[in-house]
Amino acid sequence: MRVLGVDPGLTRCGVGVVEGVAGRPLTMRGVGVVRTPADAELGDRLVAIERGIEQWLDEHRPDCVAVERVFAQHNVRTVMGTAQASAVAMLCAARRGLPVALHTPSEVKAAVSGSGRADKAQVGAMVTRLLRLDAPPKPADAADALALAICHIWRAPALNRLQQAHAAAARTPRVPRTAAVPVRKVPR
Repeated sequence: MRVLGVDPGLTRCGVGVVEGVAGRPLTMRGVGVVRTPADAELGDRLVAIERGIEQWLDEHRPDCVAVERVFAQHNVRTVMGTAQASAVAMLCAARRGLPVALHTPSEVKAAVSGSGRADKAQVGAMVTRLLRLDAPPKPADAADALALAICHIWRAPALNRLQQAHAAAARTPRVPRTAAVPVRKVPR
């Protein structure tokens, strides 16, 4: 499986491609950052992110795209930019018919480091170790994108089984429950 991980952001949108299957050594196929100038108009920044992601999709031909799930932050402006960049990544994938998986930051941290509270340095160190790199990818957005791809490769088999179980349950006819009738003991 080849996964494009996307760590969304308006100024720096981390992208990384990892190939492999759960339980086997993984291989990094590419890592980088799509950058936009902070003083550019929002629409221009989103178009630049789209072009950057499209270029990565063209070059690496992933099987799916893993995007960091946007979570609430204290800075509304930051979360809006992150959400907009995230939507662009999902749109690019959907346009090509690629499945998109969303993973929370704590899921990603737990998958690569064993702790959902790992800091950026710990995530970078584990990505370096797991992909057998000489040094942690810089900036941290790039390492985070690789961590997203790793997380998805490792979680995908379980997620697929869960989806199949839900689909099978939806196809199974439901037997209506009847109200239980209390049994009264009759004196002898």
